[in-house]
Order: sequence, then C-alpha cells, then structure tokens
Amino acid sequence: MAITKVCGIETEYGVQVHTTGDTSPMTASSLLINAYVDELDRKVGWDFEDESPGRDARGDAREGSMPPDVETHLVNAVLTNGARYYVDHAHPEYSTPECSNVLEVVVHDRAGELILRRSMQAANRLLAPGDEIVIYKNNSDGKGNSYGCHENYLLDRAVPFSRIVHELTAHLVSRQIYTGAGKIGEEVPHGGDVPAFQLSQRADFFEEEVGLETTLKRPIINTRDEPHADPRKYRRLHVIVGDANLAEIATFLKLGVTALVLAMIEDAFHASRDLTLATPVVAIRSVSRDTTMRTTVELASGDTLTALELQWELYDLARKYTAERGFEALGNEDVARRVLDRWETVLQGLESDPQSLASQLDWVAKLRLVEAYRERHRLEWDDPRLAALDLQYHDLRPSKSLFARLAMERLTDDEEVARATAEPPATTRAYFRGRCLERFSSAIVAANWDSILFDIGEDSLRRVPMMEPLRGTARHVDTLLEGCDTPAELLRRLGS
Repeated sequence: MAITKVCGIETEYGVQVHTTGDTSPMTASSLLINAYVDELDRKVGWDFEDESPGRDARGDAREGSMPPDVETHLVNAVLTNGARYYVDHAHPEYSTPECSNVLEVVVHDRAGELILRRSMQAANRLLAPGDEIVIYKNNSDGKGNSYGCHENYLLDRAVPFSRIVHELTAHLVSRQIYTGAGKIGEEVPHGGDVPAFQLSQRADFFEEEVGLETTLKRPIINTRDEPHADPRKYRRLHVIVGDANLAEIATFLKLGVTALVLAMIEDAFHASRDLTLATPVVAIRSVSRDTTMRTTVELASGDTLTALELQWELYDLARKYTAERGFEALGNEDVARRVLDRWETVLQGLESDPQSLASQLDWVAKLRLVEAYRERHRLEWDDPRLAALDLQYHDLRPSKSLFARLAMERLTDDEEVARATAEPPATTRAYFRGRCLERFSSAIVAANWDSILFDIGEDSLRRVPMMEPLRGTARHVDTLLEGCDTPAELLRRLGS
C-alpha cells in the first residue's frame, strides 16, 4: 500500500535591485532575508550535517553529472512555522515545511509569498531613499537564466527508481496544461518558429530525460537521493520540472495530481497501455509551445496522444485506483477527493473552453491579460512592453502585481495564510521543529529537516533525530511540550 505522500515546495524567487549603488542579487537576497529574520524574536540557523545533494538514485553518477553546490556561507534560517528560508544561487528561497496533504502545502506556499512581501518591506527600510529590492514569483529573468520551483514527495524506498522514471515522465510532460505559469516567446531557441506564448516558463530549459543536475542540463526526472528521513524506508522524489504558480488551483493540482500518480506507481497500478514517451525532451517543449493543446506527442509504442489525452488517461486510471484502494495515500480523504474532482473539471474546461479557467490557471489568466493589452495597443508579440507585462504578473508588490488585481479563485483565506507564517502544520514533524524553535530557540544551535541540535550547557551538544516525517505531530508531542519548562527537561523526557 502506498505510503502517505508527505510533500512540500521549494521556491527560488526572482530578485531585482533598483539602486544607484553596486548591489548584486546575492547581496540583495542576503539583505532581504536577514532583514526579515532580524525582526523576529528567534534566530536559528540551518544545520548542514546531513546534506548530501550529490547522492544519486542511480548509484554512481554518470560521467559529467555534477551535484548542486551547497552554499553554507550564505544566510540560512529555520522559521517557527517549520520552513527554511535562505539564499540559494543568488536567489531568496523559501522551502515550505513538510505537509501531510496538498491543501496544507497551498497554505504554506502562500505563507511564503507573504513572508517575501514582509521581507521586501523590512529590507527596503534599510536602503537609501529611492532604492528598492523587488521580488518576483516567476522562473526566468528574460535573459536565458532560469530558477526553480521544486516539489518534494515522500516515497517508499522499495519502489524501483526505474519504475518511477518509466511511469512518471508522461505525467510531468503533459501536466503543463494546468500547471504552466505562462510565458511570452522563448529564451532558449530550439529551432523552428519562435512561439508567441508558451504554457510553461520552465520547458525551454530542460535538456535531459534523467539526471542529477538542477541548474545545467536540467533533467525531467531528477535523481537526487537525499531522503531527509530514514533512508532504509524512504526516498524523497525531488521534482524540478514545475513552474512557480500564483494561482492556488494550479498549485493544488500540481501537487495533488502528482502525489496521486506517485501513489499509483508505488502500488503498481498500471494504465491499460504503456504511456512511455518516445522523446520526452522534445515532447515537453512541444507541449509548452501549443496553447491550443492539439499538438500530439509520440509514445514509444508509436501511438500519438495530445497532452490533454494523456492527462485523461491518467485521470481514468486514478478514478479506478481510488475506487479500489481509497484515498489514504494523499493524507486527507476530503482533500484527496477535491483533487480528483478538480482535476476532472479542469480537464473538461481545457477541452471545451480554456478561457473559462482564467480564474483558476496562471497561463490562461496571463494570456488573457496579454492578448487584451496587445490588441488594445496593436502590438506585435515581440514588443518589449508585453515582456514587461509578463514580468509584472509575477511582481509580489501588491500595488504593482497584475495577478493581485485579478479575481482568482481561492482555496485559502488571508487569516490562515498569515497564521501559517509563524505556525507549523500540525500533522508532520514540522510541528515539533516549529514548536521547539518557538519555545526554546535560545538553546537551539541549528536545525534541519531531520534533526534539531541543542546546547543545554553540557560538555557536548545534543542532537534530537526526527527520521519519521509523520512523527512529532501535535497529537504526538503537544502533551510532552506543555509539560516541559526547559529544553533540558524536554531532552530528559525524550530520552526516557
């Protein structure tokens, strides 16, 4: 039986510095995060003890495969909501806490946006008059550089990685039709006509089917084998192929459908026909470049299907799967049913009238804005004003953001999003991490996903391991935490 798909999102945000001085994006990102963290009562750094980004799920990495750098010298903080907030490759990155269902992820992803807005305000108070740091939730700078929005899913270690590659690729290629954030033109020419508009911001940048890299020769299936949990039982699938979404429905489907597909892969619940793609890299680009969704991709069998038809095949399989196996793998039955129902209605909308989804999907909302502006001003698609409009969609400043002006459908409310900037989800180990930081931060030297390092005045530091993502929940530890007035007492009781 598939295990619960504990999941989360890591988002690298775009940063621009409007200043008369010489401030690099890396410096600006450090200033941004430090300004936010310095205004908190608690400041705890990240523990790099268990970082192993070069470990490859295929065993020894093939020649030319390079693990990503771990920049230990840059600001790297753990927040009381269980999240990680740090500088990564000259970008501010916010990693949500581990969540036991995808609706929790949507809430904490939105909390990340709020934290970035507060960070902008805090940083800009420190700058000279007229200077400003501006943050965008997008995936490329318009100059050929891309930065990621990565998803993470807990999987059973017993599932062969080759099965994941074989059965997940078609989904990741075809899901762009509802997860894409939309993009004008192209940044990485691949021959042929330049597209006026693409579904995905990230599709241009993928060059391999399978690999370890995340910044060069990006693969559709990433092989990083860094479980942040008991490695004998679990693996963490690191998905780097998605766009950063502002639309909550798109985020909900991106995480929810992928978690459901992974549960089917774990349980060896196969489609009636092999959906292996003949040329996945070609397919991911061709799907992105066709807003009509009529382009077909070739399967290894020689059959051809559109991305929409591929998604319908997976949806039909998921209906059968949940009818037989239930919804346990998605953590919350009500949320899981909502994923399945929303998946169906969105596919129906894409099939009949994509414009009907303008309040739900980023690429549809952006395309409507851009087309209206272009027609009003009689512009060609390569006019720089349209590129500026594209970027402004992702601006996190409420007064500037085009997304913020739209009547987009919400799954969350402002109160729960604000609460999630400080409070961890109650149903994963993030709860224990967050509550310990809230109560005992002065005694915590550092923390990471699977441990907390305490200094209680003894000769050596004390590490508390958290190798089970679904332990350390409110149900598990609330009584324990309430009964401890000091970190020393907490450690004593944990030891007993």
